[in-house]
Amino acid sequence: MARTGVDVDGELLPEAAEIFGTTTKVATVNAALEDAIKRRKRASFLSWLAEGGLPDLTGPVGTPADPHQAV
Repeated sequence: MARTGVDVDGELLPEAAEIFGTTTKVATVNAALEDAIKRRKRASFLSWLAEGGLPDLTGPVGTPADPHQAV
């Protein structure tokens, strides 16, 4: 893990720690970084889906001829 000195907003840090349930500055900053990355990846994935990323799974859903038949 890299050791880096950064200036952190002292007013935002306690609020972020409460949101993430963290107790140290390091844990809070790492949780915020992880959250930012996951949010961006989720947004990217949703955009990909909206653009037709899974063409075989889009469109109307039919019902099987036999309701006991596995799909």
